[in-house]
Amino acid sequence: MRIDYLAQDPTLADFGKDTWWLVLLKIVFAFVFAVLATLLGVWFERRVVGRMQVRPGPNQVGPFGLLQTLADGLKMAFKEDILPKASDKVVFFFAPTISVISAVTALSVVPFGPMVSIFGERTPLQVTDVPVAVLVILACSSMGVYGIVLGGWASGSTYPLLGGLRSSAQMISYEVAMGLSIVAVFMTAGTMSTSGIVAAQSGNSSASWDIFGWHPTAPAWYAILLLPSFIIFFIAIVGETNRAPFDLPEAESELVAGFMTEYSSLKFALFMLSEYVAMVTMSAVTVTLFLGGWRAPWPITFWEGANSGWWPLLWFLGKVVLLVFVFVWLRGTLPRLRYDQFMRFGWKVLLPINLVWILALSGIRSIDGWRATDRWIVIGIVVAVLLLIVLFWPNRKPEPTETLQQQVRSRPAGSFPLPPMDLVVPPSPRLKRAVAEREQAVITAGADEKEV
Repeated sequence: MRIDYLAQDPTLADFGKDTWWLVLLKIVFAFVFAVLATLLGVWFERRVVGRMQVRPGPNQVGPFGLLQTLADGLKMAFKEDILPKASDKVVFFFAPTISVISAVTALSVVPFGPMVSIFGERTPLQVTDVPVAVLVILACSSMGVYGIVLGGWASGSTYPLLGGLRSSAQMISYEVAMGLSIVAVFMTAGTMSTSGIVAAQSGNSSASWDIFGWHPTAPAWYAILLLPSFIIFFIAIVGETNRAPFDLPEAESELVAGFMTEYSSLKFALFMLSEYVAMVTMSAVTVTLFLGGWRAPWPITFWEGANSGWWPLLWFLGKVVLLVFVFVWLRGTLPRLRYDQFMRFGWKVLLPINLVWILALSGIRSIDGWRATDRWIVIGIVVAVLLLIVLFWPNRKPEPTETLQQQVRSRPAGSFPLPPMDLVVPPSPRLKRAVAEREQAVITAGADEKEV
């Protein structure tokens, strides 16, 4: 018996009909998923990075070190909670909770699976869905930065404030690139509903593929069709979640620990929780928008029951773990970018490429009468041009044509003078005085000994 996959896809009409206890159960499931993802995510990152660095990682507390993160959480809970005197007490207290709530709330519109039966009730494996669900995710992602900015400002210290300001600039820069990447998904799927976007990536839903003249019978992920959008979106979420190599708001090398410098105990743990929940949440969003959501990957799709029941939850979690591994992989291999490099990459590379890609996609969509082959040829040419621009765009400053001495001599009169290249810094007057006093003390002590 062949299973009707379309009957498994929840639509907007399937939401808002659950009983109160079922809604509460799904909310608790989303929250527990976020907390467990943090506990296992920290362990997973430390084990993977340890493997990359040829060391064992945590392996003593619990089997395979699985309870190490729980032990660390208990340790932080019993540490002394320090409140700086110069801090804004109320804002300092609530800032970490803003980041956690924003990260967890975004999971409410992420589809974990199709229609399932829970205690005899047919319901989508998703807390809720709305016609603008993806905009809800963007709003939660934007709100999360308020916790970081307010935490840095309320600490009453220089380095946390700098970290908070960096985070706000970082969010603004990469939020633009992330939003433009999602525009391509909207244009192709024809909806902003997360469950609708997942349904549009199935082989049975061909409406969203009409603009390309292709009606596939197998799952067709947007990561393949909208490859530039997928790459830019993933880079943007790495910057949005403050993960390495974009972890500039908490850069230890120049900001001690950034916005978290003055935090301790449970409030510090909440900031760590929000970072890992945001990483898992954005991985789940990437899976939903570009990797077919809960739908089984090929060749599992040959099994007729792969996209029904509770099996899709397994495929969804597998894809999320794979993307979390990529997050960890980036942290273990790439050095941190300089802040000017980071800003230049967002505004001068990601944004122009995204605009060109959206313009090309809109043009292909608006032209009628094209054959499928012609459309795919145009898409291939656009992608190839974008790749060539990325690979061969000059990223180095031109070498100066004048020497440093010539540049100094050519400066206009009255400009700020430059120190000479052979400058010898004289010793500090304070140091001179200290040496003279020490020598005088030695002479005085010697004279006293002679008198005795």
